[in-house]
Amino acid sequence: MKLTVDFPSVAFREGPARVLDFGRALEAIGYDEIAVFDHVVMGYPTDDRKGPRYPPQMPILEAVVLMGQLAAVTERIGLSTEVLVLPQRQPVLVAKQISTIDLMSGGRVRLGVGVGWQESEYDALEEDFSTRGRRMDEAIRLLRAYWSDARIDFDGEFYSSTAMAMEPKPAQVGGPPIWIGGGSRAALRRTAELGDGWMAGAISDEGEIRAALSTIREHCGKIGRDPAEIGLQMMLQPPPSRDEDKDWYADHDRVVRRVEALAALDFEWVSLNATAVYQAGARSVDAMVDQLGRLHGKIHTAVG
Repeated sequence: MKLTVDFPSVAFREGPARVLDFGRALEAIGYDEIAVFDHVVMGYPTDDRKGPRYPPQMPILEAVVLMGQLAAVTERIGLSTEVLVLPQRQPVLVAKQISTIDLMSGGRVRLGVGVGWQESEYDALEEDFSTRGRRMDEAIRLLRAYWSDARIDFDGEFYSSTAMAMEPKPAQVGGPPIWIGGGSRAALRRTAELGDGWMAGAISDEGEIRAALSTIREHCGKIGRDPAEIGLQMMLQPPPSRDEDKDWYADHDRVVRRVEALAALDFEWVSLNATAVYQAGARSVDAMVDQLGRLHGKIHTAVG
């Protein structure tokens, strides 16, 4: 089982140096990967829209820049986005940014992408929320063209590149693997058609998990793809919104049982949410590192 940790924005409360200390500590513990999440801005509630899922003033570091910072202070640990909201970003620029981090880190990047949910964020970035799904599909193909082709000629509905080059290429031949986030039918179809893996949110119901996996296999059958090619990852628990859920990570045996259940469903990656670890009582960088170290040992003892 491979273990990734969703990087906690709360680490920033102790200052920039502690953000990087946290990344170094995860590498020292032996985690396989650090995952950063993506919000550029958050919208306040207004007369014609609800507030976001998180407080608008929540401090969130920019995902790609943070990944580059973490790459510079670590040597082995993988680096991922869980997930980058790709359709609200210019994909050629994303191709260059991610390629550069992959090259400079020695090929440690895994790119998780999703369509997002915050329309006001799209508005602030002057991108069309209503076409985000179609643009997502096209952007993934464009990223791979820039990472693979010596000369890029791409003519799409939303993006085009004529006789262009991008050098240097990523360290990983063909570019970093692209994993698809989300559980909608469109996301599952996209996983089968375009993804190297499925980066699932926290789904607690086993029947719902099996149904999603069946949908991925169904779409693979339509295009003649072997579903065994597709990697599987699931978040153990999202940042809890209800008080009664905030102690979830404090019960290490429960966490291990959840990992064992996902291993039995052929998931080879799980992600631990460090913000939820914070909410479960580890109220500092040092306390989060301590709890994540203990969990790492117990999970590997149980499932390898």
